[in-house]
Amino acid sequence: MAHGGGGGGADVMACKQEEEEVENKAAWLLGIKTLKIQPYHLPPLGSLDVKVRIKALGICGSDVHHFKTMRCASFVVKKPMVIGHECAGIIEEVGSEVKSLAVGDRVALEPGISCRRCNLCKEGRYNLCPEMKFFGSPPTNGSLANKVVHPANLCFKLPDNVSLEEGAMCEPLSVGVHACRRAQIGPETNVLIMGAGPIGLITLLVSRAFGAPRVVIVDVDDRRLSIAKNLGADEIIHVSTNIQDVDEEVIKIQNAMGSGIDVSFDCVGYNKTMTTALNATQSGGKVCLIGLALTEMTVPLTPSAAREVDVIGIFRYRNTWPLCIEFLKTGKIDVKPLITHRFRFSQEEVEQAFETSAGGGNAIKVMFNLFSLLIIPDEPQGKDTSLKSAGGDNSCLELALSARIAPFDDGKASTAFTEFRKASSC
Repeated sequence: MAHGGGGGGADVMACKQEEEEVENKAAWLLGIKTLKIQPYHLPPLGSLDVKVRIKALGICGSDVHHFKTMRCASFVVKKPMVIGHECAGIIEEVGSEVKSLAVGDRVALEPGISCRRCNLCKEGRYNLCPEMKFFGSPPTNGSLANKVVHPANLCFKLPDNVSLEEGAMCEPLSVGVHACRRAQIGPETNVLIMGAGPIGLITLLVSRAFGAPRVVIVDVDDRRLSIAKNLGADEIIHVSTNIQDVDEEVIKIQNAMGSGIDVSFDCVGYNKTMTTALNATQSGGKVCLIGLALTEMTVPLTPSAAREVDVIGIFRYRNTWPLCIEFLKTGKIDVKPLITHRFRFSQEEVEQAFETSAGGGNAIKVMFNLFSLLIIPDEPQGKDTSLKSAGGDNSCLELALSARIAPFDDGKASTAFTEFRKASSC
């Protein structure tokens, strides 16, 4: 990296190219349980796009399905693909027509780009767009990368009191918000949740935020149920995996609720969970299918139809980020307890993170903290190359090893990087 006093524009350009080569890497899914960090060449920055340095990214259940089987439902990975979609980061460059965002803004990214032309998009149901390009959903590359290019209108500025990790959690939080909107959850809605995995727990938090007075959650794992109880579930019910136990378990669930179950959310998507939800929900109620574990199910639909139990489908979300950010900003929802594991962006830790998430157990949300590494050159004579941030606070910058490597991972570090570039002529 050049830093001498006589270097001209060519040296600066070479330095920028070198930085791009070093920093622009991504986690590519190459085969079943095969991930490799490799170079990722970004598309050109459009006039309405922004370039975002990704700082936080969570692993979703769909990522795990792709990792384990190279497919999720009908989405099949047929060629190498960058994985990941639950992300937040810092704006590094803005397109010529972008007015709403500026370099240095901290943003949460909505990962799906719809066509905006089809009837569904025009009706506002853009999440169902048949031409949707969604991060990490084949064949579209994802965002487990140092940098991505994304439309500015899908990047939402974070308030100062909302962290980048919380910003990344807006994506799974959006699933719960969309589900609760579709099911019309309110202060008079008693809610049953099948499954205490990440989406089930998020649906619990969102149901509470929407005003649900009573929430019962069901799972086969006592550890998950304990987490649900700590997050505010009124009652937790341990169930089996045996479908022959449904009738007995439905009585137990209804007794735990203490009154009629207005809405049931199936956050799993198996025959047994959906059958339980349909049978447990009171006549005239709703069952909302969020989990898509199976492509086909055998369930008692006719008896449910005879009781006018409506079945509602959920696919991703739409227009949810502003509300999610407001919930986080005001503290109405706290997603931090859901983040149980954290990993850095290295080959070894990417593999460990996906194995941890795939293993289940006590892992709820596995989060990547991405730190781009800046190799600091030797000090130019007569120039101060100390890394300084606003107010002289260097707490988020750590010098590491004799190679003088400093990760810069937040707005403060961006300020330090600017100071460094001024000092080093690079």
